[in-house]
Amino acid sequence: MLLIWIGIIVVFAGVVVLFMNVYPHFGRKPSKAKAKDLSRSVQYVNGKFENAVPTMMDMGFKTTVSILRDFIKSSPNRRPSSPPVMDVPSFSKDKETKVTWFGHSASLVTMDGKSLLLDPMFGKAPSPFPWFGKGRYSGGLPFEIAELPEIDAVLLSHDHYDHLDYGTIMKIKDKVGKFIVPLGVSSHLIRWGIQPGKIEEHDWWDEFTFEGLTLACTPATHFSGRSLTDRGATLWCSWVIAGVNSKIFFSGDSGYAPHFKAIGEKYGPFDLTLMECGQYDDRWSDIHMMPEETVQAHIDVKGKLMIPIHWGAFTLAVHDWNDSVSRAVRAAYANEVAIATPRMGQTIHVHAAEYPQAPWWS
Repeated sequence: MLLIWIGIIVVFAGVVVLFMNVYPHFGRKPSKAKAKDLSRSVQYVNGKFENAVPTMMDMGFKTTVSILRDFIKSSPNRRPSSPPVMDVPSFSKDKETKVTWFGHSASLVTMDGKSLLLDPMFGKAPSPFPWFGKGRYSGGLPFEIAELPEIDAVLLSHDHYDHLDYGTIMKIKDKVGKFIVPLGVSSHLIRWGIQPGKIEEHDWWDEFTFEGLTLACTPATHFSGRSLTDRGATLWCSWVIAGVNSKIFFSGDSGYAPHFKAIGEKYGPFDLTLMECGQYDDRWSDIHMMPEETVQAHIDVKGKLMIPIHWGAFTLAVHDWNDSVSRAVRAAYANEVAIATPRMGQTIHVHAAEYPQAPWWS
C-alpha cells in the first residue's frame, strides 16, 4: 500500500511538472545559462532577485489562513454594483504627450510621435486560468485590440499575471516594434513566439535611448513569479520616460521605500506620474503602497500631476474596489498635490490647462 501511495504521488508530481512545462500561460523560467548571465546583476543574490531593502512578505500558515478567510467573507463593495462606464479611446499619434489609462496598470503613452504601451493586461482575469471566477469589472474593453495602432514599444514592469498577460501578448505581438523589459522577462516572451531581436532587457539604473526618447529602468520594491518554482527568477522595475518637452514616471508595482526619493533626485521633476494605488493590505504593505503612501511617493519623485493606477479593473485585495482612489484623492488634496482621475479609456493631454477630476467611481 505504501508503494502504491508513493507511486500515486510520483505520478501526480510528474503530471504537475509536465503541465507547467506545456501550458503556455505560465511562461518559462530563465534557463540555467540565462540565470548565470542574470547573476551579474547586483540585485541577483543566492539564485534569485531581491529588493534593495528588507521586504517582509509573511506567508506563514497563520497569515495565509487569515487571508483566505477574509477573501471568503462576502463584501458587497469589493466589486462595483454595475460595470464602470468606459470611454472609447482615441489612438491618434502625434507630437503631443498624451496618456490613456485602460484600467489597472495598462496605459498608452504617446510622446514625440512615439507610442508606448505600459503593462498591457487586456484579458478577462489576471490568472493562468482566466475563465475561472469573476474577472474584469467592465466585462470587456471599449475597443477591439485590433484597433490599437502600431506600437513602437511595450514596456513591462514585471511578470505577474495582472501586468503580463499571455492572451494579450499573443494578440498584440505582431504590431509591436520592441518589447522593453526587466532582466529575465524575455524568457516568457520568447516561449510565446516573440523573436529575441525584438526584446531588450534592462537592469535597475540602466539608461538608454529608444527612437529619440530617453528611457531608464529604475527600482521598485516588489517581487516576481508566475508559478510555484520561479519566485524571484526575473526582475521587477519602474520606468522613466523622457522626451523633448515631457517626462513621465511609471511606478510599476511597489511598496513605499527610499528608491522613490533616489529616482526623484536623479530624474525628477516629472510632468506626470502613473502611480500604483490599489490592491493593498497591511499584511503585504512592503510590496504594495497604501494610498497615502502613493501620494508621498509622487512627492518623493518630484511629480507635478499624478494619475492613480492599479485599480478599477480587478479585485486582488479585500478593500472596497473604489477605496484606493477615494483615499488617494483625499491625501492629494491634503498635500496640495495635483491629481487627475480620468475614466478608463479617457485620453488626457499632459500639458493641458485642466484635467479630469470628477469622482465617477462614486
